[in-house]
Amino acid sequence: MFEEIKNKIDGELVLFTKNMDKFYSLNKISPLISNNIKNFILRDGKRARPILFIIGYLGFSKKTAPGLYRSALSIELLHDFMLIHDDIIDKSDTRRGKPSMHKVFSNYLAKFKNLKFNGQDLAIVVGDVMYAMAIDTFLSIKEDPKRKEKALKKFIEAAMYTGSGEFIELICGLMDISKISKEDIYKIYKYKTAFYTFACPLSIGAILAGASSEEITKISEYGAYLGNAFQIKDDILGMFEEESKTGKSALADLQEAKKTILIWYAYKYSNSQNKSRILKIMAKKIITGTDLFEMRLIVKESGALKFAKAEISSMLGKALALINSSKMKPKYKNFLYSFSEKILS
Repeated sequence: MFEEIKNKIDGELVLFTKNMDKFYSLNKISPLISNNIKNFILRDGKRARPILFIIGYLGFSKKTAPGLYRSALSIELLHDFMLIHDDIIDKSDTRRGKPSMHKVFSNYLAKFKNLKFNGQDLAIVVGDVMYAMAIDTFLSIKEDPKRKEKALKKFIEAAMYTGSGEFIELICGLMDISKISKEDIYKIYKYKTAFYTFACPLSIGAILAGASSEEITKISEYGAYLGNAFQIKDDILGMFEEESKTGKSALADLQEAKKTILIWYAYKYSNSQNKSRILKIMAKKIITGTDLFEMRLIVKESGALKFAKAEISSMLGKALALINSSKMKPKYKNFLYSFSEKILS
């Protein structure tokens, strides 16, 4: 089912890019904007968010409304908008195996002299344009206006809370791990990852389909638990997996001084010598392979890795229990069971 829905979304995305200039006349405004947006949104991606949007809708709807798949593109365009801004913040020059948007524009501007702006400036503006496109595509579905309004508010919440999650993560990056609580870390996980990646797409679909408030709450809480578990798994991979498998440097999270549940637990339950080492490594401007190796040892010795895996298992259990009690159609409940296991295996 995952591949079937993904293929439909990819097809809708291709159709959208073909008609994009007719919808918005961006090619008349600037071919540079139009072409680079098209190229960026057509890059290979998992499309997990629009897929969950579709599942949330089909799981509760009596019939499929026209414009459903076009509307689901909104959550993918929102994701792309956030990726563009994230790459600027993270100083990342690649995205999905190709140059990030700000790198594309930096390369374009290289032939000009005495510039008063740079590729990052242009990328920020393009991201803003894509956010407007995301809202417009959301309105494509032919559903009850009251449901659409309620679902749109949830969509806007996703953008607001994800931005807030990014903000508090950056602020926490300024603080020593000794000053960070477990609650602080889970707040970042909730707002930066869980809400807009899992809870929001499912909730939006369910709202549009006319699901009850109780069912919307259940599916949202399922997404929150699953999102936290997914982020912990991502933290583990970021710490212990090789770059060839993750697609990013194993040094990246330490280089950005990200406060993960692994680092928090390791600091809290290490001896004074290892606590001192953690603080020194996290404060360094340039992280080396030796630093990573040492941090891996400390994380394992402290029991942080075992704790993180237990947290994943606990959250997965809670997520699946919520789906089990849901009145979602069995076919789509089964999809969420297998989806949950797949992304956390």
